[in-house]
Order: sequence, then C-alpha cells, then structure tokens
Amino acid sequence: MNLPGAVKTIWCSWSFEVETVKKVEFEVEEREEYTIIHFELRDVLSPEALRDMEPPQVKGTKGVVLSGRGPVWLYCFLAHHYHPTLFVATYDPRLGGAVIVESYSPNYKVGEILKVELEG
Repeated sequence: MNLPGAVKTIWCSWSFEVETVKKVEFEVEEREEYTIIHFELRDVLSPEALRDMEPPQVKGTKGVVLSGRGPVWLYCFLAHHYHPTLFVATYDPRLGGAVIVESYSPNYKVGEILKVELEG
C-alpha cells in the first residue's frame, strides 16, 4: 500500500576494487656472508598483517641480517621465517653491527656482534 508522503526504502549495493596497500616494504642487499633484509613500515601495521606477509626469499647457505624499525612481534615473525638460514642477526646501530640471535654454524655464535655497515 502506498500512502502519500511515505518513505520508500531503496536497497543498493556497489562493489569496489580496492588496491591493497603494501604496509611493509622490503629491500634486499646481498653481501658475501649474509643477506641484509631491510624493512620499512609504510602504514600502521596490525598483527593480522602477518598472515598475508611474504618476506623476500633468500639463500639458506648464507646468514640473514634483519634491519628496520618495527614492532617486536614483526622481528619475531621475520626471525622465525628465516630460521632455516645459516644464521639470523638483528642490526643494532648503537652496537655498530648485528647481534646473532640464532645460528646453525659453529662459526657464528649466538650473542656475537657481526660487524655490519649499512649504507644511507
């Protein structure tokens, strides 16, 4: 029944293609003994972003040095991701190098500071 002055509800729907924003940008630098994985946050990062994150692939025969400013849980995720490599270290500019946090080689000991110079 249509009454004069009655409001009629119209249902509409739209679909949009939304471009996924890359919230973490990775840079890879190959060195003789290790690969530097530098990351930079481009947006606010939530823990749920880890589910779809695809860190760069590296050679497992070398170590990995992680560098970048980010939450502790991102570093934990990346260290776990790269654990099959020869060693994993985290860069600390105050120490002038990277602290080895896990290793599969007697040549690289946990707690050792690996001299690393980053460009820029």
